[in-house]
Amino acid sequence: MQFASVFSLIKRFWLLIILSLVTAITVAACNPLNYKTAAAQVPQLVQSILSDPKTFNYPLSQESPNIFGLTYEGLTTQNPITGKIEPNLAESWQISDDKLKIVFTLRENLKWSDGQPLTVDDVIFSYNDIYLNEAIPTDVRDTLRIGEKGKFPTVKKIDDRRVEFTTPEPFAPFLSSATANAILPAHALEKSVKTKDSEGKPLFLTKWGVDTPPDQLIVNGPYKLERYDTSQRLIFRRNPYYWRKDAQGNPQPYIERIVWQIVESTDTSLLQFRSGGLDNVGVTPEYFSLLKVQEKQGNFKIYNGGSSPSTTFIFFNLNKGKRDGKPLVDPIKSRWFNTVEFRQAVAYAIDRQTMINNTYRGLGKLQDSPLAVQCPYYISPKDGLKAYDHNPEKAKQLLIKAGFKYNEQDQLIDTQGNRVRFTLLTNAGNKIREAIGTQIKQDLSKIGIQVDFTPLAWNTYTDKITNTLDFDAGLIGFGAGLEPNDSANLWSPQGGSHLFNQKPQAGQKPVEGWEASPWEAKIGELYIKAARELDDAKRKEIYVQTQQLSQEYLPLIHLVNAYSLSAVRDRFEGINFSALGGAFWNIHEIKVTK
Repeated sequence: MQFASVFSLIKRFWLLIILSLVTAITVAACNPLNYKTAAAQVPQLVQSILSDPKTFNYPLSQESPNIFGLTYEGLTTQNPITGKIEPNLAESWQISDDKLKIVFTLRENLKWSDGQPLTVDDVIFSYNDIYLNEAIPTDVRDTLRIGEKGKFPTVKKIDDRRVEFTTPEPFAPFLSSATANAILPAHALEKSVKTKDSEGKPLFLTKWGVDTPPDQLIVNGPYKLERYDTSQRLIFRRNPYYWRKDAQGNPQPYIERIVWQIVESTDTSLLQFRSGGLDNVGVTPEYFSLLKVQEKQGNFKIYNGGSSPSTTFIFFNLNKGKRDGKPLVDPIKSRWFNTVEFRQAVAYAIDRQTMINNTYRGLGKLQDSPLAVQCPYYISPKDGLKAYDHNPEKAKQLLIKAGFKYNEQDQLIDTQGNRVRFTLLTNAGNKIREAIGTQIKQDLSKIGIQVDFTPLAWNTYTDKITNTLDFDAGLIGFGAGLEPNDSANLWSPQGGSHLFNQKPQAGQKPVEGWEASPWEAKIGELYIKAARELDDAKRKEIYVQTQQLSQEYLPLIHLVNAYSLSAVRDRFEGINFSALGGAFWNIHEIKVTK
């Protein structure tokens, strides 16, 4: 499981990531073969996902996988094969000569899953009442902030089918990012936005949690949620009011039902796929060789999309703030974490090539840039980007330079005699991350640092790093994409996913004494500058600076970029695999042939 920038969360995200180990008893009880047999006459797709969803409320979601790639669409979408922006709920758009206005024309006769009309009023509601509403904490808003002052676009209705967006200044990623956000149903949600609870917060903040009966969820995507059995499965049914039709006028999608088995183990997922219970599975490095020799016999194909459009990294909690007078981070540790030489030493101490060879079985590449490899602004060490190749001696030199020293047991101690020891968190059950964490513990022990590696349940982990903020360091993945500004909420000091120095978001307890470092503020400023720049070459120059700064000051220590691998049954026609979209990004076009 990983965080997704609003960014890739908002776009269809079919990269299935599986976690933790379950028993054989659980495997038998949840065997999706039971569902395949019972509904053999219904064209369906059975997949596995990581743990239970946290919310069915799109604006409040931060993680992937989630249900929203199936249930919601925006005005536009990005084709993961060509990278081009394509019409979605909007059939066309016009951009003014000064590049400040875009007028979208909606398709005719759009409907919600309950049969109610989807109109321009829903677009106005989605942006003005939800995404631009400061009372609603949503990462979407971060991608809509424009310029140094973080001004927002204005959204107004022209007529029943046309809506106009006006930006306060040129905003290069507007079409690719800001208009892909889900359009939400005003008739189902407006009352909850306007009605406040006893604390003055919109009832919307508790609307459409995972305990909501599925028939109350109103959607516009190709599928609607039909059933949710906690810790077991989600079942989606084709939305009969979905707008797409093929060239012959047949309604799409063709697949009637999608089942997501909630499986907490890559072992369990593999077992179910090999027994015929799953139709596709994300191929992890340890299983690649096993599955590759079984392709023909097992009636499936392994697709390799090359480098995954995501990053994996560790990060330290650089937050110097306090809650209720108590520091979020032990002041002793905070001094270590906020010393750039300390972070650089940790980076040099981690043997990433061994990580590729052992944990990834050679199916990955070193990751240095925070941008996805597919991004046109990405640079590598070959382009001059600073890299931290394994060098434990250099790590020790940096630590000594920063005032640390070694005792007689070769343990690292700080200037006050404190032994350097911290806790590294990640999500439990993700075997790749658990292996990475174990190696990091071993690697850092060689430079005298003791790491207490502690995997936690996903919801517990994300609560610590985004809400309570009481943690030392974390290991996580972050979805990226073609447009860097989609990750603005990671790099803006005010951003909702600014994990290494998180500022409380709306509705969270305040933090006293929070501050951003000068380099941190500079990266945020550069993201604003790049978003304003319409010249592509000049945009790249700016993003080169952001990558150089991030690698110099290392708020994130990037590790390995895995290959995007997925095994899919041969009975599906229309698969057009992409590292950016996965196997089923074009779900509406895919047919079951056997």
